[in-house]
Amino acid sequence: MPTSSQDQARPSGNAPHQARRVAESFGADAERYDRTRPTYPDALVERIVAASPGRDVVDVLDILDVGCGTGIEARQFQAAGCRVLGVEPDPRMARFARRRGTDVEVATFEDWDPAGRDFDAVVAGTAWHWVDPVAGAAKAARVLRPGGLLAPFHHVFQYPPDVLDALGAAYRQAAPDTPVNLDPLRQALDAYQALFTKIADGIRGAGGFGEPEQWRFDWERTYTRDQWLDQLPTHGGLTLLPPDGLAAVLASIGTAIDAMGGSLTMSYATVAVVASRTSAVGS
Repeated sequence: MPTSSQDQARPSGNAPHQARRVAESFGADAERYDRTRPTYPDALVERIVAASPGRDVVDVLDILDVGCGTGIEARQFQAAGCRVLGVEPDPRMARFARRRGTDVEVATFEDWDPAGRDFDAVVAGTAWHWVDPVAGAAKAARVLRPGGLLAPFHHVFQYPPDVLDALGAAYRQAAPDTPVNLDPLRQALDAYQALFTKIADGIRGAGGFGEPEQWRFDWERTYTRDQWLDQLPTHGGLTLLPPDGLAAVLASIGTAIDAMGGSLTMSYATVAVVASRTSAVGS
């Protein structure tokens, strides 16, 4: 997605968890978001389930899904036999997730009331960058059972260079007053490492967890021109463009994909920052 001060991990004075305007813009077209955003690798879901402490003593794990959106990853954990509660600040996204079978409570994670409930794992699918890294980890520690797993995970994707160049040119033309920095997308995994480091540092700062580790899952997906243009309006920054600006961006990207033969293959790395709760924490 085009990156700006609203989309990229920044120091605490300008952090993504403060950029609620972007964070809460995705619900404008929840159906498109759910239809076009990719699911997460089955191997990731299986590993989180296997590593959760209750797996050996109960048949059903309790998973808290922070920033669950339309319920994409929640449904994957449900399919794996888990009981999932979502927390989502956007009521439009929450309504969609409920219609698809996920129990959701509307709140930011920092303000959410656990009401004495606890969980085997706290997960967040491409959402933890909207959460204060220390306060979020501290809250996760309070609601996790002993040995419980905190596992925020994010998709990182690498644009083909031609499409990325077209995206930058189109975005600058459509929104010349909006600062855009495409450099992180040219080395996406390196750029996102700053976010993963920030998440790990937040976990360390919160206390109550073992040393965080990273799990990485590499995969690819080929999109037709129409499939990628259908997903693009769900990306941060583009969600805030006026209709004519968005149309101009999509037309430019469509031309670039046509020049590549009408499809593009996106390389993904899905990275989880994982830590287990090791000690009792106060409420």
